[in-house]
Amino acid sequence: MFIPREGRLHSGESSHRLHWSKAQIMKPAPYWEGTAVVSGDLKEMNLTQFRGKYLVFFFYPLDFTFVCPTEIIAFSDRIKEFKAINTEVVACSVDSPYTHLAWIKTSRKQGGLGHLNIPLLSDQTHQISKDYGVYVEDLGHSLRGLFIIDKNGILRQITMNDLPVGRSVDETLRLVQAFQYTDQHGEVCPANWKPGSETIIPDPKEKLIYFEKFDDAKSEL
Repeated sequence: MFIPREGRLHSGESSHRLHWSKAQIMKPAPYWEGTAVVSGDLKEMNLTQFRGKYLVFFFYPLDFTFVCPTEIIAFSDRIKEFKAINTEVVACSVDSPYTHLAWIKTSRKQGGLGHLNIPLLSDQTHQISKDYGVYVEDLGHSLRGLFIIDKNGILRQITMNDLPVGRSVDETLRLVQAFQYTDQHGEVCPANWKPGSETIIPDPKEKLIYFEKFDDAKSEL
């Protein structure tokens, strides 16, 4: 029986070649277009449709696997939180749109997705995955890459996981909120920032308003 690489191999066991990436932080996100499953129907979709909104665009290895459904369901079940901050979420793999459909029609108790609130994009040619630098040539599928694209189409954040470990919806949501805050206010967000937390004014003098609360004695521990 064939077992997808997600379940039996990680980077420590072999050497794999990633395709060169066109995706660069602070640059326009690579354009993509393709067929997606949206609310159970096949629809054509492209990156331009999301202008004016933030987009969480994430890749996963394969349909009908192990970690992948947990990630997709986790993002789908919390889509209202993303939409509330003008953000959309799209998942993408190298599977065909028909495989996506079959997976959606499979019960969650059987490892399927059931009803989804986010689109599943098909990248059968592997070109989108290659452009974003997540495609592993000798495996024939993508790593767990996640890209945050802002309302102007600029790439703001990249996360790349090895196959065995899934991603955090909470952290993704926090990052979107942080970038949106800096867009609006011009201040910068320190480590572990959350909405409502203090920020830093990016000025040599004004930054001291934030840093004056630190206790030098604690740094000696």
